[in-house]
This record gives sequence, structure tokens and C-alpha cells, in this order.
Amino acid sequence: MKRLLILLAVLALTGLMAAAATAGTTLTYANFPPAKTFPCVQMERWKTEVEKRTNGAVSVQTFPGSTLLEGKNMYRGVMMGQADIGCISIAYYPGVFPLMSAVNLPVSFTSTEVASLAMWDLFQKYRPEEFKNVKVLTMFTCAPSHIQSKVAIRSLADLSGVELRGSGSLVTFINDLGGRGVGMPMSDTPEALQKGVVKGLVSSFDVLKDMNFAEICRYETITNLPVYPFAVIMNKAKWASLPDDVKKVLDDLGREQAQWTGAYLDDYVDQALAWSKEKYQVEVFRLSDADMAEIASKGQPMIDAWKKDVAAKGIDGDAVFSDMIGFKKKYEAELGK
Repeated sequence: MKRLLILLAVLALTGLMAAAATAGTTLTYANFPPAKTFPCVQMERWKTEVEKRTNGAVSVQTFPGSTLLEGKNMYRGVMMGQADIGCISIAYYPGVFPLMSAVNLPVSFTSTEVASLAMWDLFQKYRPEEFKNVKVLTMFTCAPSHIQSKVAIRSLADLSGVELRGSGSLVTFINDLGGRGVGMPMSDTPEALQKGVVKGLVSSFDVLKDMNFAEICRYETITNLPVYPFAVIMNKAKWASLPDDVKKVLDDLGREQAQWTGAYLDDYVDQALAWSKEKYQVEVFRLSDADMAEIASKGQPMIDAWKKDVAAKGIDGDAVFSDMIGFKKKYEAELGK
């Protein structure tokens, strides 16, 4: 009887210690875009799910709009523990994430959900060394990029010489298509449009509403230009400090969060376009099949250059690219997108 009482006491103490280990755990989560934009909307959804699935044992304190870390400081900030979790745009770190940069190539993703799931599967298959310094919690992309302009672009011929804001590889691609790519942060774009420094931008259609670009860019051209990949990363020491049951909750959310974010953004893009048409009577143009084929042709040198670059880093670019296209086709068929 005495041994039984001792055993029960030990079990009770172990339970209390386990509860104390998780009780009151707060994770800080930094993000750089404004609170109402999709990377921060998904952040708030993730926070809600984590708190619910851990029964309140873990709470998440979110910091949108660069209030804790800015976009270009996010990766280092999470590594150094300035934030437990952060959302990074892979395009902000050229050369740092060579394998996962494949998702930014011009392969004509037409759906964010498809692109986000393809990205997640690619990461799961290769588990690239480029993320060895952090724990990856989830991944997703922005919506496909399109031309939003003050002048009508009904064909690639209309694009000739037109100054368009872009970032990363899109600047070069705009030039390849006959336009004039101008690299600048999104935050500088409204003023650049007002002053005529650029006549439009290449970005996903959610910004028509989120940043009210529909007011000045009344012409929208469907181009399905590259998506931008994002990763949500966690400080490795903080991850190691979490109990196994909490780790499982976070791991189980990885793919689900990627798909949720993609589906949310696809729906939001539709809403933003409808809002823009109603409020500002924007016009939407679709390029001819010949022009879309030309875009695909112009994108091939970028794909070849990426393969050559990653080969120098010991990555089989042909295999990675083939797998990504395979995942793309798989989810297009499954989701009908």
C-alpha cells in the first residue's frame, strides 16, 4: 500500500511538472506586412489554432507591420532569438535559399492554393540544408502576379517601354517581356505611381484592395507571372524547449496552414477584383494564347540560370524542378484550379 501511495505521488508530481512546463508558455511571432494583409491574416489564424489545440497551454503574441522585426531582418532576428517565430519572404534573401527559390520561377501558377501545397511538398521531400538553422513551421506563397497599370496593356506589344514596379526576379522578367522593370519596396509604390515614376506594378491582385491600387491602376492584365514564396520559421532553441505534445500540434499544422493560406488568398483575390470593378470600374484583360506562350518562352532562360546556379551548390536542379512541376500538376488536377 505504501509503495502504491509513493507511486501515485510520483505520478502526480510528474504531471504537475509537465503542466508547469507548458503553462504560461508565450511565443512571440513577428511579421513585416500590415496587419490586414494575408501573411498577417494567416498568422492570426495560426495563433488561434495553436492556442485552441494546446488548450491554452501555449499563447502566441503577434507583432504585425514590422513592429518587432522588419522583413529583411526577420531571418537573423529569429535565429538570434529576438522573436521566437517570424515570417520571411524568401525573395528578400537572394542566394540564401537556393532550392526553395524554385517556387519563384516563371511556371505559370494560376492558384495560390496549388502553389502553396506544391511548395510544402517540395520542402518535405528535400528538407534542404538551407533551413538548417531554424525550424520551419509552414510555407505558402503569394497569389500569382499580374500587371496592374494606369495604361491599358491588352497585349505584350502594349507593354513596350512601360515602367512597372517589381521586385526580385520580376524586375528582370519585366524587362525581358519588353517593359521597363523598376525595383522598389511596395511601400514606395503609391508615391511612385502618383508622381509617374512608374505607370503600374506587377503584383498579386489582393493589393488592389489592401493598398487601394485600384484607384489609380484601372487596368488589370492577367499574366500569371511568378508567385513569391514565404516561410514561417522558429528559433531552434525555442523549438527544442517545447514539450513533445506541443511540437506535435505545431507540426500537424504545417501542411494544413499552407493549404488554408492558399485557399484563403485565392478567395480574397476574387473578392478584391470584384470590389475593384464595383468601386473603380477597373477593366480586366486576358492575353492571347500566343502572348502567354511568349511569356513561357521568355521565362525559360531564368529557369536554366536557376538550374545552373543551384548545380554549383550541389543541388540537382533538374530533379527539383521536375518534382515541383509534378506537384503543381497533381494539385491542379485534385483541386480543379
